[in-house]
Amino acid sequence: MGRRLWWVAAGGGLWLAVLCMAGAAAERAAGPNGAARGDRANKTHAGAADGQAAKNGQGAGWQSLFDGKTLGRWKVIDQYDFADHGRVEVRDGVLVLRRGKPATGVRWTGPFPTIDFEVALEAKRVEGDDFFCAVSFHWNQSPMTLVLGGWDGTVVGLSSIDGEPAVENETCCCVDFRRDRWYRVRLRVTQPRIEVWLDERKIIDLATEGRRFSIYWEMEPCLPFGLATWYTTGAVRNIRLRKLGGP
Repeated sequence: MGRRLWWVAAGGGLWLAVLCMAGAAAERAAGPNGAARGDRANKTHAGAADGQAAKNGQGAGWQSLFDGKTLGRWKVIDQYDFADHGRVEVRDGVLVLRRGKPATGVRWTGPFPTIDFEVALEAKRVEGDDFFCAVSFHWNQSPMTLVLGGWDGTVVGLSSIDGEPAVENETCCCVDFRRDRWYRVRLRVTQPRIEVWLDERKIIDLATEGRRFSIYWEMEPCLPFGLATWYTTGAVRNIRLRKLGGP
């Protein structure tokens, strides 16, 4: 059994309801320290573990983007849907994005690559039921967002691909994210592919040729690289960047 989508009437409009069965069950079965699993695990690209992914940001070439003591070059976003943001705190080596109305986020103000790079971080949901970490970035000149825990709180995917949001395109998978559990995230952006690992498991492996990428306007203030939450308190730590294939 996998993801089921249906439309339900609500408040005079139509809302997309998402039920993630297999992904939630598999993640629970993995245990508190196991790899989170998506409902698309039957596909080979999602089922293969990557040896380097287990390191998740360890080793040579990684640059820390957060010292765990101050915001440093991170700027609190206050535009558009971030105008009524929650409190942003740095405590005990963790960057906490308190629940906003609707969004809270930070944007990196230093130089940031648009191709051939990896980002690694750890994130967790503290409270709330929407996305606790959305990572916005560029593939070349095209912006997009990696959503963790969106829509009903379980959806992971890239928004948007050929005009389709994460919940409707082929990168969509569902994870039963537990509150106060740290998840290791790694994003790799290269010319031919965009890849994502959650803990040690590869959950997204997207070929980029012929695809069109875009971003929700609400997330535009996060660019060129930023982190955000939506009606949710999230925490992030160990944010690192590695450039690939060049000096």
